[in-house]
Amino acid sequence: MVPLSWYVALSSTLFLIGLVGVLIRRNIVIVLLCIEIMLNAVNINFVAFSKYQHVIDGQIFVFFVITVAAAEVAVGLGIIIALFRLRETINIDEINILKL
Repeated sequence: MVPLSWYVALSSTLFLIGLVGVLIRRNIVIVLLCIEIMLNAVNINFVAFSKYQHVIDGQIFVFFVITVAAAEVAVGLGIIIALFRLRETINIDEINILKL
């Protein structure tokens, strides 16, 4: 049986990778993928703690998080496509929506 600390370490590592990607990268698509990595790290924590406490609440909550993440990706990609059509770039530094 894998100890809980290994799941927490894996989750922390994934969350840190996602956080660094959000802070360093300038491509909107990569930033969106890093946010998804961070959400999956949280899901690993939910499932691990749910398993070790012998309750199903965390595993049920993961389905809601996955649903919200899918909706977030759909809306985010729609916004990215609209910004690309307007500005012809997906670089965060070059997009300033307040100036036309």
